[in-house]
Amino acid sequence: MSATAASEMVGRDAELALLHEALRRAEEGQPASLLVAGEAGIGKSRLTTEFRQRLADDATVLTGWCLDYGSTPAPFGPLPAILRGVLAELGERADDAAGPSRNALQLLLPDPAGTPLDRSTVHPEALGETIANLLEAASSIRPVVVIVEDLHWADAATLSMLSFLLRALAGRRVLFVLTCRTDEVRRGGAVRTFLAESERARLLERISLARLDAGAVRELAVGLRGPLDDATIAHLVQRSEGVPFFVEELVCNAEGPLPDTLRDVLLARFDALSEEARRTVRLASACDGAIAHDLLAAVSGRGGESLDEALREAVIAGILTVRDDESYAFRHALLREAIHDDLLPGERARLHRAYAEAIQAAGGAASSLAFHWYQAHAPEQALRAAVDAMQQAKDSYAFSTAARFGELALELWDQVPDADDVAGIERIPFLARLGSILRNGGDAERALTVATLALDELDPQTAEPAVHARLLRDRALYLQNLGKTGTVESLGEALAVLDGSPGEDRLRASLLNYLSGRYLTSARLTDAIETTDEAFSIAQAAGFDNAMSVAENLRGCSRIHLGDVDAGLADLRLSWQHASDHDAQLRYRVNYADALHNLGRFHEAVEVAELGVAHSRRLGVERATGSVLAHNLVEPLIELGEIDRAEEAMSRDLALRTLPIFRVYSTMSRIRILVWRGRMAEAARLLKEWRPVAAAISQVERQVWFSLRNVELLVSLGDGDPTRAAGVLADVIEDRGPHLAQVSRLLLEGARVVTDLRVDGRQALADDTARAVAAAWNARPEALRIPHWDTVLTAMLSGDATALNAALPVVDNDDVPAIFRPVLQLELARLHLADGDRAAAAEHAMVAAQYADALGHRPLQQRVLAFSRDAGLARVTRPGESVGAAAPTELTAREQQVLDLIAEGLTNRQIGERLFISAKTASVHVSAILRKLGVSSRTEAAVSSRR
Repeated sequence: MSATAASEMVGRDAELALLHEALRRAEEGQPASLLVAGEAGIGKSRLTTEFRQRLADDATVLTGWCLDYGSTPAPFGPLPAILRGVLAELGERADDAAGPSRNALQLLLPDPAGTPLDRSTVHPEALGETIANLLEAASSIRPVVVIVEDLHWADAATLSMLSFLLRALAGRRVLFVLTCRTDEVRRGGAVRTFLAESERARLLERISLARLDAGAVRELAVGLRGPLDDATIAHLVQRSEGVPFFVEELVCNAEGPLPDTLRDVLLARFDALSEEARRTVRLASACDGAIAHDLLAAVSGRGGESLDEALREAVIAGILTVRDDESYAFRHALLREAIHDDLLPGERARLHRAYAEAIQAAGGAASSLAFHWYQAHAPEQALRAAVDAMQQAKDSYAFSTAARFGELALELWDQVPDADDVAGIERIPFLARLGSILRNGGDAERALTVATLALDELDPQTAEPAVHARLLRDRALYLQNLGKTGTVESLGEALAVLDGSPGEDRLRASLLNYLSGRYLTSARLTDAIETTDEAFSIAQAAGFDNAMSVAENLRGCSRIHLGDVDAGLADLRLSWQHASDHDAQLRYRVNYADALHNLGRFHEAVEVAELGVAHSRRLGVERATGSVLAHNLVEPLIELGEIDRAEEAMSRDLALRTLPIFRVYSTMSRIRILVWRGRMAEAARLLKEWRPVAAAISQVERQVWFSLRNVELLVSLGDGDPTRAAGVLADVIEDRGPHLAQVSRLLLEGARVVTDLRVDGRQALADDTARAVAAAWNARPEALRIPHWDTVLTAMLSGDATALNAALPVVDNDDVPAIFRPVLQLELARLHLADGDRAAAAEHAMVAAQYADALGHRPLQQRVLAFSRDAGLARVTRPGESVGAAAPTELTAREQQVLDLIAEGLTNRQIGERLFISAKTASVHVSAILRKLGVSSRTEAAVSSRR
C-alpha cells in the first residue's frame, strides 16, 4: 500500500507551543534557542516541519542538514543551505550586511562569476563573523528561525560555528532550533561536548520528545488508515512502543502478519516496490541527505522516463522525499540505514565506487570522494581524496574537520605503495601539517602525538635542519598549549639543530622569541631579556619587523615585572612601531593592556584593550579574535568596579576553548565576578573543578600560580574566613619562587585580610600578617610600589584613624581598586565605634553602604549591614536603604569639590571626568551631599552651595 507520513501531527501540541514561545522570546531580544532531542523516529523533524509551516510569513526560516558521511563528514555541512536562504532574504542588501569580510563567504559558496578567493585577505575567524552579520541583518526585517537537522552527524567545524553563532546572536531576533538523536551521541564525543557546554552556558534549552501514549498511537494510526479494531491498536502500541515512525511503518503493513524485527518493518515497504524502484532506492542509500537528480542519474547509468518512474514510485511509497525541487532524500534516516546495510559487501563496494567515479567526473567535493573511495576499499584513491579534503577544510578554517580527514589519510598511508607520490606530499611534512591542524582544531594532545611521531620517524642525519627545527618548535608549542613541561628544552634543541645553518635567520629569531616567551611566563625574567636581545639583533639584521616587534614586546613585559617600568614601557612603544601586520599589532595591545593593568593604570588598560576590540572590528572578527581582546578588559574593569561591563566582556568569550591554557585565565576571572556577586557556592564549585588544572599549569606558567592564589584569597574573604585567606597570603609571601608584577596587587589585598582578622578577634594573627605584608611590600621594587596603593595599604595595616582619614581622598582615584572605597569607610566606622563616637561610626557606615551598593559587591553589602545592626546603629537596614537620625552636615573636601561642580550644572559623568573618578563614585558623593544637606535634588544642592 502507498503511504506517507501522517498529514496531521499527533501528540506534540505542548512541544509545538514551546517552539512558538521561544520564538516570542527571541522577538523580544531574549536568548531562546532550543535543542529538540529524542531517539530515532520520535518525530523531531516532523515537529520542526509543522513549526515551519505554521510560521507562514511571520518569520524567515532557514534550514540546513548535517549529513552522515561516516567518520569524516564534510565541513560546515548545514551552512551552505542556510547561507543561500539568508542571502535570498536580504537580496541587494546582502553585500553591505555581510561586513568587511564578505569575501569569506566564498569559503562555502563559490563566487558565481568564478573569481578565485584570495585567501590572504580572509582572516581565519572572518567566516563566522560574516554569517552572524547576515543573520543579524535579516532579523532586522523579521524574526529569523535557523533549523539545523540531525546534529548528531555534525562535523566539528559546524559545532564550532554553532557555538560561535549561539553566543554572537544571543539577544538578537534569531531563534536556533537544533534536532539531535541524543541517544546516538557518544560519550566524550564532540557533539556531546558541544551540547554539555551549550546547555551549561544556557545557550540552549532542551525539548525532549517522549514516546506517544496509547491514545496518541490510536489517533495517529486512525489518521493514517481509518478506523481500526482494538486488537490491531493494541498490537500497534505493543510493537511500536510509541515511536511515531514505527507506528507509521507498522500500520501500513497491518493487513499481513506484523514483522518481528525493526529491520523487517523498515524493509517491508521497500520490498513492495518494483524491481526498478528497488534498484534506484538501493543506489540512493549510499548517500545520506540530499542527492542531486543528476548524480543519481549518473550512478544509475540511466535517465529519462525510466528513472523518473522509479523515483516517483519511491516517493509515492513514502520512502524518498523531494527536497529543494532538484534532489531527493530518504524520509527517515533509519530507512536508508536499513537498505544500505542490506546490501552485500561486494555490492556495497561497487556502489560506492560508482558514486566516487561520478563525483570525480563532475569535479565534486574531495570530502565526498574520500568517503566513497574509502567505502569502496580503494585506498589509493581514498588517500589522495583525503589529503585534498584535509587541505580544503584547512583552507576553509574548518580545522577540526581537516584533522579528521588528515587522520583518515594517516590510517591509509601504510596501505598505499608510494604514498608520498599519491598524496602529493612527503610523510614528514604531512605529519607536520596534520599536527598544526590538530592544534588549531583544539586537540593539542593529538597534535603532540603526531609531532612526536614525526620526530621519531625523522632521521636527524639526513633531514634538513630547518625541517627538524620546525618540528621541535611545533612540539614545544603543543606542550605549551597543554601546560606541560618540556617546552624550553624543545626550543633549545631546535636552536641547537639550526646552529650554523645559513639563511635561516628569520626562523632563528622566531625560535628565540618563542623561548623568551616561555622564560617570561615562567618568570625567568633575566633569561627572557637576554634572549629577546639576541632575537632582536638577528631580526634587525634580517629586516624582520614582526620579530623585532615581538622581541621588544616581550622585553618590555619582562622589564616591567622586574620593576624597570620606564624602560619596559619604552620597549612596548617600540614594539608598536615595528608591528607591521595585524597579528603583531593585536599582540602588542594584549600585552600592553596587561602591563598597564599590573601597574594599576586601569582606565588606560581598558582604553588599550578597547582599541584592540575596535581593530578586530575593522578586520571583521570582532566576535571572534575580538572576544579574546575583550577578555583583556575584564580584570581592569573588575578593579574599577564596572562589573556589568566586565560580565559583558566575559560574554564575548565565544569559542568553545578546548585548550586548558586558554580556559584557565578566563575561568579565574569568572570566579572573581561570582565572588563579587555573592554567588559563593558557584565560585567555590568552579574553583574546586579548575584548581587541579590551574595547579598543573602553574608549574610552567608562573602567572597562573599567582592568579590561582588570588582567587583562593578572594573566595576565602567572600566566605567570611580571613584566617584561611591569611594562609593563602602567607603562601605568597613565603614562596621562594620568582615574583611577577602581580605580587603587588596580592599584597594590597592583604590589607583586607588584616582588617577582617581584627574584626574576627584574631588580633595576634592580624598583627603577624600586617608585619609580613608590610615587609614584603617594602621589599618590592620601588616602581612596583604604586604610590596610591602604598598610602592605602600602609593606612589599613596600621589601623590608625588619622592615617585612614588621610587615605580617603586617595582611595577615590581610579588607579586604586574600587573595592577599597567601602572597605576603608567600614574600617573607619569600626574604629570610631570602638572610640565611642557612634555618630561618626554611623556616618562612615552609611558611606560604606552607599559605595558597596554602587559597586554591587554583595559580600561587602552584607558585611556593612551586619556591622550596623550588630553595633545597634540602625542606620542601614538593607543594602541601598538608609534610615535614622540626620547625618552630620559637614562635607568632606572631596564632597565640597563635587558640590561646586553640581552648582556648575555638571552631570555625574562630567564630574567624574573633571575629578578623575568614575561616574559611579561621583554618584556616591552626590548621594552623600544631598543627604548631608537635607535636600532632595541637585538643584536644591546647587542653591545651597550658592548660599
